[in-house]
Amino acid sequence: MKKETLISLVGVSLLTVMVISVPLFSARCEAQNKMINIEGVGYNVNASLVDNLKSLIGKVVYISLDSGKTYTGLIKAVGDHLVHVEKLEGKEYFDALISIESIRAIDTRFRDYQR
Repeated sequence: MKKETLISLVGVSLLTVMVISVPLFSARCEAQNKMINIEGVGYNVNASLVDNLKSLIGKVVYISLDSGKTYTGLIKAVGDHLVHVEKLEGKEYFDALISIESIRAIDTRFRDYQR
């Protein structure tokens, strides 16, 4: 058998093994990861925005404002009219004081993967 033919045969065999094994490995990795709820995080639609923000103190939250700007960081404190957000994403050494009246929406992570 020619050397080029042998090399081509080995290459095709390796490629075939890779094509078959990658989806199997990927499926196995996904099966090992289980989605779980993060304890202590949730919304109460019957409570006010202030009460919902207070329940998220110490959690990372995305706060969308009427202006369209979004702040991401940890909620440090919530008052009657203002929310203090610390460790802003992309500006870790900065904090923000946001008027609660200007908040359009809040997002936070409720689920994570258990490995």
